[in-house]
Amino acid sequence: MARVDVRKTYKLYIGGQFPRSESGYSYEVLDAKGKFVANAAQASRKDARDAVIAARSAFKGWSGKTAYNRAQILYRVAEIMEDRRPQFVEALKQSEGLTPARAERTLDAAIDRLVWYAGWADKITQIVGGANPVAGPYFNLSSPEPTGVIAVFAPQESSLLGLISVIAPAIVTGNTVVVVSSAQRPLPAVTFAEVLATSDVPGGVVNILTGDYTAPGPWLASHMDVNALDLTGLAGDAENATAYEVAAADNLKRVRRAPAAEPDWTQASRHGPLDRGSGDQDRLAPDRDLSDGRSGSLAAPDRATRSRDRLRRDRDDQRRPRVPVGCHAGVVVRAVSHLRRAQHRGAALRDGRIHRAYAETL
Repeated sequence: MARVDVRKTYKLYIGGQFPRSESGYSYEVLDAKGKFVANAAQASRKDARDAVIAARSAFKGWSGKTAYNRAQILYRVAEIMEDRRPQFVEALKQSEGLTPARAERTLDAAIDRLVWYAGWADKITQIVGGANPVAGPYFNLSSPEPTGVIAVFAPQESSLLGLISVIAPAIVTGNTVVVVSSAQRPLPAVTFAEVLATSDVPGGVVNILTGDYTAPGPWLASHMDVNALDLTGLAGDAENATAYEVAAADNLKRVRRAPAAEPDWTQASRHGPLDRGSGDQDRLAPDRDLSDGRSGSLAAPDRATRSRDRLRRDRDDQRRPRVPVGCHAGVVVRAVSHLRRAQHRGAALRDGRIHRAYAETL
């Protein structure tokens, strides 16, 4: 007797759970050759709202963890991805039509990217923060802080490497995210959600919505409890990108604008979210040897492996990682002045300076 196929219907990932879409709608996911693969949930306005609530609830606990702990958790996610290589490779083959060899190399690059960002967790403060020179009897210090809840529109073409490249920098700096995955290629995102659910990442830190981004997009852009937007996934869609930027202006969200075309995600030095605002990208460029010089192609597996090992050695040796420097939408650099502590102690201020009698006691 012939066996009946079990057709999968993938669900959303909100608050560490896998709920069905509130709308009840789903859509067919086809492989690169147009063959049916599975059904995926079509996220609605209500789903987006639930995801924002979950992200906000998780923000305090996640941002309160030490940077070292966040790095450990992201590294653990990379370890689980290594364990589930066959599932990721199959998802990449189906979604992007890659050969098995290229799917393996893309997965290697995605895992390397995650490890690389994990290494940034306890270094971002040293790079973008520090003591500011001031002419006065007081100190002035800058310290980066997370923005809050970030709505991320993931790349449409690069379903895994691009997805990791937009999620990792946001959460490693203490933010929580609501991600709208690639509409036509959601399977790697669904598999990544299953990895998150079995890792140490607290529920609500990453929330993944599937389906056409035009359904939840306007609500995320105008949601008053979303602090920032990453419009990378709207590359080439100037009309919706502009509409979302206008909607985001109501509560002064930080916005990362959509590029004219989707970046080559194998070139992290030019398109990694942390490199924004950097004037030293080439010197600090990571993973440049992942590219063999041809557009969209990856280096041989042995080169990628060597690159990953080198990054791990760098972490062990406490050496400065060769990474781009700058401010991501998920990072706000806020000045923490010594004046604040002085005011708390009741010190008198004159023209914005601590009274000299108090300053001399410091």
